Amino acid sequence: MDAFAFIIHPIDPKRDVSRKFPLLGRLLSERQIHFFSTFFPPVYISEIEGITSQATGKQIKGWFVACPFTPQRMLELPEKTVYRKIIQTGRLAEKLGAQMLGLGAFTSVVGDGGVTIARALDVPVTTGDAYTVAIAVDAVREAARLMEIDMREAVAAVVGATGTIGRVCAELLADEVAELHLLARRQEPLDALREHLQAGGASARIHTGVDMRALRHADLVLTVTSAVDAVIAPRDLKPGSVVCDVARPRDISARVAAQRDDILVIDGGMVEVPGPVDFHFDFGFPPGKAYACMAETMALTLEGRFEDYTLGKHITRQRVDEIAAIARKHGFRLSGFRSFERAVTEEQIARVRQHALRRRKTA
Repeated sequence: MDAFAFIIHPIDPKRDVSRKFPLLGRLLSERQIHFFSTFFPPVYISEIEGITSQATGKQIKGWFVACPFTPQRMLELPEKTVYRKIIQTGRLAEKLGAQMLGLGAFTSVVGDGGVTIARALDVPVTTGDAYTVAIAVDAVREAARLMEIDMREAVAAVVGATGTIGRVCAELLADEVAELHLLARRQEPLDALREHLQAGGASARIHTGVDMRALRHADLVLTVTSAVDAVIAPRDLKPGSVVCDVARPRDISARVAAQRDDILVIDGGMVEVPGPVDFHFDFGFPPGKAYACMAETMALTLEGRFEDYTLGKHITRQRVDEIAAIARKHGFRLSGFRSFERAVTEEQIARVRQHALRRRKTA
């Protein structure tokens, strides 16, 4: 049976450590977890069973393996040290028998986007970023429909627009919205992206630095920075807007959910995995659902595409379209929204619409 492995790591230190080691999660402070993560070895988490292609009936299995570093430690430690630990985790996956390896969260962001890690391993590697783009844009489209926002007349914004994921998301959204705002820290890449989009007929404006005031004009916001701390606050957003937060750790402050009941915040999009999948581990999603980056690894394994797939800091639109087609063929699809670890219901979306309408009238 073909098999894959997927590398996870603690993002919310106490919560995520507690999922595998409840006692350690209770006893250690967040600061201690950050410190001791430097010395922990790679960790076997669980076996994944039941993934079955809707097209071919093929079944595969997989494993979660954990790199112990938190995002904070990945940014603090020398890059070579971080690479070494991720590569050690990849070698654990090889010993288990994985034929495809997915890099999750910060393990896909650090350094050169998986290129160095792939060179050091025998198993082919993917970051899952291509399908993350496809699902994020699908999620924005669906959320816009539910919030009764006409994409053709909408103002959209991409925060982290010059990053690996943000750039392709901007390309896809530029074809569908009236105006696109691009936010990133560096002027030169923003200028280049704006010129590229305008050459295709898009209306694009750029904003540099960390000032998020441009979002006050946006109906749709897709945010995907690699910041450790939240970058978007409640005051930055327009009533009735949709915010799709693809970043892990989150770009959206938890205060947005607490203070702005007139905004729909979604955590990217959940992907339904085909077959009676059992992850044997609670990573925060409902049964049978996965992150898009996980789903890319699974879809490639079902397809038998055992090759380095989405690596580096540049993803082509063609690659996004290809993995979306492969995933759709085998039965992966967008399946609902989550917001701050909780499912979003149709009733909640209706309430957001009502609160937004009231806020606009008051304003």
